[in-house]
Amino acid sequence: MLRTRVATAVVLLLVMIAALRAPGSAPFALLTLVLIAAAGWEWGRLNQAAGWRAVALAVVLAAACALSLAAGWTAQAPPAAWWLATALWLAGGAVALRGGPAAWPHLPRLARWLIGLVGLWAAWLAISHARVVGINFMLSVFCLVWMADIAAYFGGRAFGRRKLAPSISPGKSWEGVFSGMAGVLVLGAVWTEVDRRFGVDGASLYTRLVQGLGWAGSAVALLALAAMSVVGDLVESLVKRAAGAKDSSRLLPGHGGVLDRVDALLPVFPIALALVGWR
Repeated sequence: MLRTRVATAVVLLLVMIAALRAPGSAPFALLTLVLIAAAGWEWGRLNQAAGWRAVALAVVLAAACALSLAAGWTAQAPPAAWWLATALWLAGGAVALRGGPAAWPHLPRLARWLIGLVGLWAAWLAISHARVVGINFMLSVFCLVWMADIAAYFGGRAFGRRKLAPSISPGKSWEGVFSGMAGVLVLGAVWTEVDRRFGVDGASLYTRLVQGLGWAGSAVALLALAAMSVVGDLVESLVKRAAGAKDSSRLLPGHGGVLDRVDALLPVFPIALALVGWR
């Protein structure tokens, strides 16, 4: 299992690097389009869209992304898109987590399908736009989510006592969440200093937040983004638990599905873009 997991990760990393090194931003946008369409298929299967319906949802999502790419939205996206996605995640995430796995299946299927498709489309658009802003900026957002997850894991193992959401994800603790937030603050401070000392292709998320919101405001923003990465993870766990599934699919050997790998990223990218545009 470990060898399979490592092999899959290496293949994905090589494909990602090739897309990033290719001229222009279109190859990366197309690669992420394929991945997000696969996530749409997984979302459908987790929400009672069996067979051709799940495929249809993936096709609709891919078409929406392709139309956005053709319209130039990856280069110049409407700022309102980020705030609409932010509102969706804040309101929808709160309602979903409050209701828990038992309440989720009682929502109309069409509503669940639309929530997933809109959230996935907004995340794809935000990730593609972040690539246009700059590789340093995009990687800084990815690393925020990874740091929040890694620090939460080790902090939870070392200090975890109080369960965060036992009915959704029994392994998560409040101590883990706070450890993840602390890790993100440290990462932000270090990355901002690296931006200052070394020339890169553009300012990172952390530098842009400091420039727009100041140090105190950027710290609050980073704490909010770390918290939303947890919300993204919990929402996907909630949907899987409601469907009685361990993984979103088996598309990625050793890793589960695409949703399993990107769940925490889904709210963070559009909300990060909303925050850096806030003056």
